[in-house]
Amino acid sequence: MIGVEGTFSVGPEPLEDLVIAFTRLPGIGRKTAQRLALYVLKSPSQEAESLAAAVRSARENIGHCSRCFHLTERGQELCHVCRDPRRDTGMICVVEEASDALALERSDLMRGTYHVLGGALSPLDGIGPEDLRIAELVERVRSEGTREVILAHNASAEGEATAEYIHQRLDGLTQVSRLARGLPAGSDLDLADRTTLAHALQGRVQF
Repeated sequence: MIGVEGTFSVGPEPLEDLVIAFTRLPGIGRKTAQRLALYVLKSPSQEAESLAAAVRSARENIGHCSRCFHLTERGQELCHVCRDPRRDTGMICVVEEASDALALERSDLMRGTYHVLGGALSPLDGIGPEDLRIAELVERVRSEGTREVILAHNASAEGEATAEYIHQRLDGLTQVSRLARGLPAGSDLDLADRTTLAHALQGRVQF
């Protein structure tokens, strides 16, 4: 039987199905997927069931913050960042995905709030401004009297185009800055280490 990416399966079909399921995860190749699948098979049944239950629970009980669109538990209108009274609500850090906000939170460097766009502009993929949460950002800046918006986009062509578009939309409404290029070109924000993120935040420049 031929498996994923034209490779031949060397095990039972249920094992192959599990391997293919793991390869659909970002950054997981065939070899790693097979190792994970075999680990699940030889682990105690309770551990495998716990993993499946955790996946189901996350899918069913995690939603999006009504203010910034970061991840939050279902039933909680606002995420933990927006509920935190110690946050500087006059500063919004705009990121492409929730994973970028999580990376900044792990660094413990951002004291403001976030706005998760849900992606980046990519005309070739049919993703335009109306497909992102840019209009919600502009309205939020207007209604909240935001002091500064930090554009924390990935160092890619799509990230640059998105940052430039948002800068144009916010022109005259608030101060707009962007992360300093301590981030390697072409790299993703959620893969950067704490030191790199610190340099990028501290060296941010006005747009």
